[in-house]
Amino acid sequence: MYGNYLDKAAKIVAKKREANLKFEHARLTAEEKDDLLLKFHPDRIKKQFTELKIGPNKGQKAPIELAEMLQAKPRIEPEKIDLTHIDYETDVLVIGGGGAGTSASIMASEAGAKVLLVTKLRVGDANTMMAEGGIQAADKPNDSPAQHYLDAFGGGHFDGKPELVYTLVNKAPSVIKWLNDLGVEFDKEADGTMVTTHGGGTSRKRMHACKDYSGAEIMRTLRDETFNRKDKITVVDFKAAIEIIKNEKCEACGAVF
Repeated sequence: MYGNYLDKAAKIVAKKREANLKFEHARLTAEEKDDLLLKFHPDRIKKQFTELKIGPNKGQKAPIELAEMLQAKPRIEPEKIDLTHIDYETDVLVIGGGGAGTSASIMASEAGAKVLLVTKLRVGDANTMMAEGGIQAADKPNDSPAQHYLDAFGGGHFDGKPELVYTLVNKAPSVIKWLNDLGVEFDKEADGTMVTTHGGGTSRKRMHACKDYSGAEIMRTLRDETFNRKDKITVVDFKAAIEIIKNEKCEACGAVF
């Protein structure tokens, strides 16, 4: 089944199976768990992180690869860019055509803005499309955003920004309703009630899913809605943003593609 190179290992496993079934591992203490995570978990190994030297997150720790990308030199020669020549002018520029980008574009257009969505590939060629899990939202009678907050903040080892976790848990129910109204086919009971299940670290069943294709179903709906708003959302695909343009107040006001 595994090929010759694993035959020897498979025999060892088979030989020890009876003994292993009876073996009980001792529960680790909190200190032992932390020690294990610090040695082997990629998010906790200190040597894999470095301090950001510039930008709004200056002083914070980030993975070395991400820090190198954020602090890299520009990929353009500023003196060769003619800022008097503008290819597109819009109220809102959205860079990226995944779940976040399409959602932002739709919501901005709902508010009356003229939107330009630019993506390096096609709309929907994104991580959202590959997501198989679900979305947490405390929208059942036995649940609450406060309970969700405790689960989420504790599940993140209390490293999250409280104000962001607060926004996440309080906005989640309305986002589920928004997606449902757009046409996302969430799993539901016969009476139309949302099916919710447990996710990692949850004290209540609040996971909303679309079978095993949650991301694909959400992305399908958001992509269709984006293309259905051609009068308000202009899509430019296969264009990668390589620099953000700032005004005299250092506010983002455009991008170079």
